[in-house]
Amino acid sequence: MREKILQIIEKNSRIDLKELAIILGQEEAAIVEEMQAMEQEGIICGYHTLIDWEKTDIEKVNALIEVRVTPQRGQGFDNIAERIYKYPEVHAVYLISGGYDLLVSLEGKTLKEVSAFVSNKLSTLDSVLSTATHFVLKKYKDHGTVLAKKPVDERELITP
Repeated sequence: MREKILQIIEKNSRIDLKELAIILGQEEAAIVEEMQAMEQEGIICGYHTLIDWEKTDIEKVNALIEVRVTPQRGQGFDNIAERIYKYPEVHAVYLISGGYDLLVSLEGKTLKEVSAFVSNKLSTLDSVLSTATHFVLKKYKDHGTVLAKKPVDERELITP
């Protein structure tokens, strides 16, 4: 039952629990109990809203920064990752394979603000060897949701 609950709420965290119980053929009380248990166990870490910021007049710049670091003896990458994710600008930090060690997702108001964060805060950390910054120009799909939908041609087809 857990896997099915998680699959459904990952796509729609606002689903009514009565509706979820009906979909799964369970009692609502059992669903509530299971959700609370998963929250307490840290399986469900939070509930978020996906916003297409391009459709607002609010300026935001998203960037993905690849970071190469020197792992610390006995700690690996955990300490440096923690130092990075504590910055409020940072949305996510991932340990990755390949030429870099960490992938940092962050948000700022301007390109200059993001660049300043990378050069003044991130690059100056003692374990950081190098960074590569990639600015997100357009999001096509985020968290499984397509954002760049094609416009539907609603003109009536007329044939001779």
